[in-house]
Amino acid sequence: MPFKTLPAFITDAERLSRLSHLRAGMEADGCASVLLGSSESLRYFTGLVWHQSERLLGALITPSGLTYIVPAFEQSRVETLPHLAGEIVTWEEEENPAALVASLLGPRGTLALDDALPLFLYHRLASAFGVERLRDGGPLISSLRQRKSPAEIAIIQYAMDLTLEVQKRAHALMTPGIRASDVVRYIDEQHVALGAQAGSTFCIVSFGTATSLPHGADGDQVLAPGDVILVDTGTRIDGYHSDLTRTYVLDEPEAGFARAWAIERTAQQAVFDAAILGAPCHSLDDAARDVLGRHGVGPDYRLPGLPHRAGHGLGLEIHEHPYIVRGNTTPLAQGMCFSNEPMLVYPGRFGIRLEDHIHMTETGAAWFTQPAKGPAEPFA
Repeated sequence: MPFKTLPAFITDAERLSRLSHLRAGMEADGCASVLLGSSESLRYFTGLVWHQSERLLGALITPSGLTYIVPAFEQSRVETLPHLAGEIVTWEEEENPAALVASLLGPRGTLALDDALPLFLYHRLASAFGVERLRDGGPLISSLRQRKSPAEIAIIQYAMDLTLEVQKRAHALMTPGIRASDVVRYIDEQHVALGAQAGSTFCIVSFGTATSLPHGADGDQVLAPGDVILVDTGTRIDGYHSDLTRTYVLDEPEAGFARAWAIERTAQQAVFDAAILGAPCHSLDDAARDVLGRHGVGPDYRLPGLPHRAGHGLGLEIHEHPYIVRGNTTPLAQGMCFSNEPMLVYPGRFGIRLEDHIHMTETGAAWFTQPAKGPAEPFA
């Protein structure tokens, strides 16, 4: 049973509005059409969910039409799945779907490609259209997807709240001698128990020196007394991700860990404080590294320090635009959602990642979840 009242899911009316904005962008860019693959962008614009394979299944967007490109033997299944109304055209196994797309568009006009289309399809399309008629549709698509609507933000907020509750339950389970694999299994079970039917979309549970590896260590681990604990997990609600990390110890922290934890939390707060409407994304990463530099760690990506970007966008994909990374001049705008996780790594000792997410409101930054309180108090 859901632990809170579920928010309204994305409606067809919202998807039709997204298509209207896409078409406006196509017109402004002088683009005749957009081809979506079996990607999260297909879900975003049409509601159709399909896993990418060696066969093209997608949607062709034109100024006045929505046409699904479908392997003939999959048509009956597609017709049973939720999707916006549109014409379905099919291709048989021996046929070239790129030639089918070309026949629908005719000899003129550019085709913008979903940047999640696989390379082998690009080559087929380039042969059918000519390279000069193909364009990268990624910037056009991401400019729309990276600014979330109130309905999207409400779903993400629900997912984050759910995973925060799971994190709290996992914290209560921790005791010396427990295996990381048992915690991973428990976290999956608790996501399901709270209403996330698919369970955990991912889960990293690291103890001790393994916490210094940003994406965890191979093999199982056993929690020893005094070990640093890192738990990074999330789920999906109506396709939208949660993603939340806590790093802590169970008892009184050793002085070096307590100091490092305070530096990490200060860097995380600096990212939040730098999240001002109109500020370039790189300025948030800069703010985190400035804090670390003042405390003698880094610089740049050197260790001890921050070995990766300070954050990533989140929505239908767990990593998407906007990226909080050096060199990204994209200005922050209302509706953008992104992680705040300037991980601090001490190789061979421990790593500390405090990850909460931010969404940009009409007045500035807001937390989805409140940051951790202290090195032995992982919740506000």
